[in-house]
Amino acid sequence: MSDEKNDMTTQTPTKGLPCLSRRGFLLAGSSATVVLAAGCAGFSFPKGTALRIVEYPRKRIASLSDVRAHRPISFSYPEPGPLYNSFLVQLDGEASGGVGPDNSIVAFSGVCTHMGGPLSGQYRRDHAVVGPCPLHLTTFDLRKHGMVVSGHGTDTLPQVKLEIENGEIYATAVMGLIYGLNRNTA
Repeated sequence: MSDEKNDMTTQTPTKGLPCLSRRGFLLAGSSATVVLAAGCAGFSFPKGTALRIVEYPRKRIASLSDVRAHRPISFSYPEPGPLYNSFLVQLDGEASGGVGPDNSIVAFSGVCTHMGGPLSGQYRRDHAVVGPCPLHLTTFDLRKHGMVVSGHGTDTLPQVKLEIENGEIYATAVMGLIYGLNRNTA
């Protein structure tokens, strides 16, 4: 019986297959974690991998005077068509990647990153989010580069890079992969 305690495997009486004991599982799991951590210690992503920005032709979206707090403005970018539905909105306070007064004006793709569901009309003022997507309920935080708040999506909502010149708002690039495209990864 003392041999069974020290052995990391035991026999299942009914099937005769080896089974990992609780102690063996914990030892193997912690060993794997140490090996993985040691192997990844020197690993780093190539520069620019985390937030990929792809520049497109500059396009006028709206005038600063057209923008009203919490009233999204729809537009297509970088090309015309439903796959490129986007929206611009002014939030209550500063947002990552925001422009204009208080850096509160942001723009994002209006297509969910999970399965391409339409996010049009899903802006939620109280929490500065867009969603839930009607397909699988993914919701995105517009203050934090469109990161996923909840739902099945795993990628942030692509953010449209904006610039302001002479009171006009221009789209100049997209940060992230637009659902259904493989050519905006640079």
